Amino acid sequence: MSTSVKVKEKREKINWKEVKKQKVLLIWSAVFVIYGTIFCYLPLFGWLMAFQNYKPKDGFIHSTFVGMAKFKQLFLDDGFIRVIRNTLAMGVINLVSTFVMAIVFAILLNEVKSRGGKKMVQTISYLPHFLSWIIVTCILHDALSSTGIINELLMKFHVLEDPLNFFAYPKYFWWIVAFANVWKETGWNAIIYLSAITAIDTTLYEAAAIDGAGRWGRIKYITLPGIKPTIMILLLMNVGNVLNAGFEVQYLLGNGLVQSVSQTIDIYVLKWGISQADYSIGTAAGIFKSIVSIILIVIANQMAKRAGEERLF
Repeated sequence: MSTSVKVKEKREKINWKEVKKQKVLLIWSAVFVIYGTIFCYLPLFGWLMAFQNYKPKDGFIHSTFVGMAKFKQLFLDDGFIRVIRNTLAMGVINLVSTFVMAIVFAILLNEVKSRGGKKMVQTISYLPHFLSWIIVTCILHDALSSTGIINELLMKFHVLEDPLNFFAYPKYFWWIVAFANVWKETGWNAIIYLSAITAIDTTLYEAAAIDGAGRWGRIKYITLPGIKPTIMILLLMNVGNVLNAGFEVQYLLGNGLVQSVSQTIDIYVLKWGISQADYSIGTAAGIFKSIVSIILIVIANQMAKRAGEERLF
């Protein structure tokens, strides 16, 4: 028996030994793969509806094939162009505000020296994440109503003479949504940055302090470069979610007065796909959102690659 055959047999034995050792991990991995296949990939066959004049009674087989007609109908609809604008604007505002605030909050929290105080602030900041959007929007409605605390404070400090109905003016709506996302998710999003900060070698901070670096100097030259790879990876992942600007908060806070700025692609899909029973147009809108998200991720990843930064692939 040649040496190469012996090495191959030994390799196979080692591999089977590793498989047996990791069998629990492999079983759980198989469970997640099966779950993803059933609930994430098999439903993609439903995309066929976007290329048909789909009727539930006819099914995929007997529904009339219309090609790209539904996509053409989408882009000829002024309402769809408006919801693209709204979704993109709110997505970018939410991305920038939540992303920046999470980093700032994590750095500031890391600078808190009291261990008990840090834990208390962490716990309080995480709690809004576990509240449903219904509760969050109710709090916002109460706070921003004509008799709410915001109007009372503005009038007390003579910023306003009369109460202001914030939900009656389209110019305020995007910023209210951004504030709601920041308040709800900042503490939760900061967790991974705090983990990245704790992984930084503490001797670097000691050396910087000996060299005369102050608190801001240590943040600028040690903390930020230390969490830069984490920032880049999360930024690339979040860029793909720009068109996932939300559904619940816009649907619950929106009204007839701000409808021109509150409608998103998800609400458009609900309106046409469910309320109007036009499943084809709703599916086409969903496909458009998915394709744009993939393109944004690929472009952002290539830009990171050319800049020599961390990337997804």
